[in-house]
Amino acid sequence: MMSRTTRRLTAALAAGALAAGLGACSDADSVAEQAKANPDAGYKAGDGSIVVRAEGDRKEPVELEGDTLDGKPFAMADHRGKVVVVNLWASWCGPCEREAPHLVAVAERYKKANKPVQMVGIDYREPSVETGRAQAEVWGFTWPSVFDKSGRSSIDMQGVLSTQPSTAVLDHEGRVAAVVQGVVTESTLTGLVDDVLAEGAKG
Repeated sequence: MMSRTTRRLTAALAAGALAAGLGACSDADSVAEQAKANPDAGYKAGDGSIVVRAEGDRKEPVELEGDTLDGKPFAMADHRGKVVVVNLWASWCGPCEREAPHLVAVAERYKKANKPVQMVGIDYREPSVETGRAQAEVWGFTWPSVFDKSGRSSIDMQGVLSTQPSTAVLDHEGRVAAVVQGVVTESTLTGLVDDVLAEGAKG
């Protein structure tokens, strides 16, 4: 049985797909149109697609590890038991800047509600730690971001974060429960997170 949020997203996506088919070429602000207009912009744009995995269809837990922009070691295994939002971003990614306020709003929402939600960033193919740290501060990213100059995180994240930006929601066991390719909004992300939080409440 689909959850309330999944049903809502499915309906929204169906309507959005029709609208996109008719009007995507005229939406100059969409990630896809930005990529077409700027083929050398240096990022792989996402189309905003959402994939939700049922509990029985999820793979093994994600084992993302590395050093953060603050020089501290990070291991995803340390956050088991929480719902973890993993967002791949970079200072050179235009759509990431547009998405940033939505991520900050989500982080503040769950912090105020005292919910077991952990935000984690992956600073992807950033030229330097200093550049990434400065950008994170400008955008208001107060959560840890793993510095990934080499692109290694694509393997650690099981290949699910394939665009810049992209976001994964991990369940309490660290498994990928949902993925958004492209810019995610506050309402969409909170809907996905709330559904995964509800799974933990049932357990």
